[in-house]
Amino acid sequence: MTNEELKLTIAKLCSSAEFKDGAQFLEVIVPAADLHHLCRELRHNGETAFDYLFCLTGVDYPTYFEVVYHLDSTRHRHVVVLKARTASREYPVLDTIGDIWPTAYSHEREVYDLLGVRFNNHPDMRRLFLEDGWGFPLRKDYVDPVRIVER
Repeated sequence: MTNEELKLTIAKLCSSAEFKDGAQFLEVIVPAADLHHLCRELRHNGETAFDYLFCLTGVDYPTYFEVVYHLDSTRHRHVVVLKARTASREYPVLDTIGDIWPTAYSHEREVYDLLGVRFNNHPDMRRLFLEDGWGFPLRKDYVDPVRIVER
């Protein structure tokens, strides 16, 4: 499928999706409330068949966090970058997609551990690398006076 065909198909699946032609892949910005539904459709729809989540990461912006999902269809050989924003920085939360792509569970724990973004319905939402109380070191406002880290 071309990026234009992907846009049309995804727009049918999620009317609230916004599109941007990225440098390498089609980028789709989806409201947090529609994230899980769209992911399920992208995974199980025969036209898209995104069966491989190959990257999940978080980005810190001044007023929100964004979680970025790179999806690949090994059957159709097309790729899309899906982005969802948290409603706020104070309590950043999105729904888990681990029930759709199980590898997401580990990636989501990493995003939680380093940025503090929580994932609803995640079966094991605890820190992956750092101890409780450490803070979230990839946040732009992170300060750690004990280890003399300032941003």
